[in-house]
Amino acid sequence: MTPQDLHDDAIVIDGLIIAKWNRELFEDMRRGGLTAANCTVSVWEGFQATVDNIVKSNQLMAECSDLVRPVRTTADITRAKEEGKTGIIYGFQNAHAFEDQIGYVEVFKQLGVGIVQMCYNTQNLVGTGCYERDGGLSGFGREIVAEMNRVGIMCDLSHVGSKTSEEVILESKKPVCYSHCLPSGLKEHPRNKSDEELRFIAEHGGFVGVTMFTPFLRAGIDATVDDYVEAIEYVMNIVGEDAIGIGTDFTQGHGKDFFEWLTHDKGYARRLTSFGKIINPEGIRTIGEFPNLTEALLRRGFSETQTRKIMGENWVRILKDVWGA
Repeated sequence: MTPQDLHDDAIVIDGLIIAKWNRELFEDMRRGGLTAANCTVSVWEGFQATVDNIVKSNQLMAECSDLVRPVRTTADITRAKEEGKTGIIYGFQNAHAFEDQIGYVEVFKQLGVGIVQMCYNTQNLVGTGCYERDGGLSGFGREIVAEMNRVGIMCDLSHVGSKTSEEVILESKKPVCYSHCLPSGLKEHPRNKSDEELRFIAEHGGFVGVTMFTPFLRAGIDATVDDYVEAIEYVMNIVGEDAIGIGTDFTQGHGKDFFEWLTHDKGYARRLTSFGKIINPEGIRTIGEFPNLTEALLRRGFSETQTRKIMGENWVRILKDVWGA
């Protein structure tokens, strides 16, 4: 089986895409052979603005139903593969949209949200992000975790502080994830996770999606798809081949204004970080180049079985554990 044949046959899941929503994005997802993706519909927005985002996303998906389908269960991922479409999982990068209402968790589950990151870089009512002093998971946060467990929304800890992350991992009765992270063992950065943090989440039944965001990769903006695979291999050697997947953090189609919004607290307040030049690794600059990742994994020496697990099978298994279907 050639690398392209394997890619075409495999379940391919991206655990985090925050690209500009339009038909061109969906067409590129099809070019890349993407079976499903966790697509961000909320970062700094509150309840109402997030609902508005979902309304717009629903409309676009209806207009592009020849390319995409909504995902509520892992069976929908299988259907997407069979139909030659990309399944769209709605995800949040911040629990801010829950505001102070536990009942909003179930409301968003009913609207199709399957994964929610507990914090985005800074403090919210649930806990603390990775760019400020970490006070840990709040009492209200424990109630949010319990409700997410009950309704079947996965807890994501990618932009979350170390102490809050540890406490969510221990509090949750369902597997949790770093949907898009890189190892600080290859490059020290506040967004990257230590070997100990990676080992801890895996030992507690959790999951790690590896990102390719070049400011966090060892080679920075000079990175290639092979540098990305180096990071995947590094993480797999810590967490094992069953607890790892892909979470690219594709920001395709967005301009400078979007990154300014992301890198200021609440979208407008103090600056948290500055990424500098944003360019994806050579060989996987666009979602349409996803087959190059499968080829690069095989070239690095990953087996066909390992490659299938990393590219999507592991995500399906862990999502089924959390979603219950």
